[in-house]
Amino acid sequence: MDLDVGNRRVFNRLGGPSAAPTDSSKQQKVCYHWRAGKCTRFPCPFLHRELPHPSGPTTANGSGAPKRFADDSGFSGPVPRRGPNFNNNHNNSWGKMGANKVVKKTEKVCNYWVQGNCNYGDKCRFLHSWSLGEGFTMLNQLDGHQKVVSGIALPAGMDKLYTGSKDETVRALDTNSGQCMGVINLGGEVGCMISEGPWLFVGIPNVVKAWNTQTNQELSLSGPVGQVYTMFVGNDLLFAGTQDGTILAWKFNTVTNSFEPVASLKGHTLAVVSLVVGANRLYSGSMDHSIKVWNLETLQCLKTLTEHTNVVMSLLCWEQFLLSCSLDQTIKVWVATENGNLEVTYTHNEDHGLLNLRGMHDSESKPVLLCACNDNSVRLYDLPS
Repeated sequence: MDLDVGNRRVFNRLGGPSAAPTDSSKQQKVCYHWRAGKCTRFPCPFLHRELPHPSGPTTANGSGAPKRFADDSGFSGPVPRRGPNFNNNHNNSWGKMGANKVVKKTEKVCNYWVQGNCNYGDKCRFLHSWSLGEGFTMLNQLDGHQKVVSGIALPAGMDKLYTGSKDETVRALDTNSGQCMGVINLGGEVGCMISEGPWLFVGIPNVVKAWNTQTNQELSLSGPVGQVYTMFVGNDLLFAGTQDGTILAWKFNTVTNSFEPVASLKGHTLAVVSLVVGANRLYSGSMDHSIKVWNLETLQCLKTLTEHTNVVMSLLCWEQFLLSCSLDQTIKVWVATENGNLEVTYTHNEDHGLLNLRGMHDSESKPVLLCACNDNSVRLYDLPS
């Protein structure tokens, strides 16, 4: 879709001169689609090369410096993790093409490179790699699902990775070869998936499926109304957040070898989409924009946090902090006060909605926060240690 359409472009599309335009007859404007690596017009009325930098002392923005993209600095405190060779000087380039011609890379992966047919090589404005910076390397790409992958789980001591999808299947993948070892058809879209010990839990509409990967025992936990969006295990309880705003809890009975319902926590007015347990508390995030704090022993609601302005997509307990991310494009860091309340001690703003938070330690044992964004990227930040 062309958003910047001039009369000349329309004229050529409607049957203007059929001869290929020379550089002198072309508009002195670089083809947007050529820069993206996907121009299919021949002849194209726009340039398929970069214009030289103006020789005058000023540019179109009225200053002596060329226009620049805004710096994506990540957290205002901890900045996004970049490789040791990263230089934050905006006048430097990542790639050059010919004399005085610079290709400024964006932070978007080239779709044509992903498909294996980008013809621009180092001249492409988009990334020809899965990561920006150093420290992470893509090992493999696992294909097979026909729709969105909504859950991934690796049960303890197993050599199989399980993936669940909106295509209503669960796939078992060999962790060594990446080959699919089997497919389970569930008859409902997978809303979430977790593992705890040998157990694999899969949330689908109106039920939680449980498989013991060691004994092949299969159980169905009834009670949910609508889709099961999130699950978490804490204090020997399995919690599930459902579409109707309820949080259900089950406990495993070793005598009957089954999961028995323990409680139904109500309070959210819309679907519960995130759960986490920490410091003897259960935290729940909802489409109603709130976070509720529950006592893990009594299962009573202690307080409601309302600082987010959109869906609270993910929660993470890290040491004495609670971290939350939302479609309101923020990550909030919460800390307990002396009187027991939770207050926001830091807010990080992003340019896109945020979907999921995970914490881990890197190869140097430094804590790292991984944040999935709805611009198809995962951003990395240093966590306080």
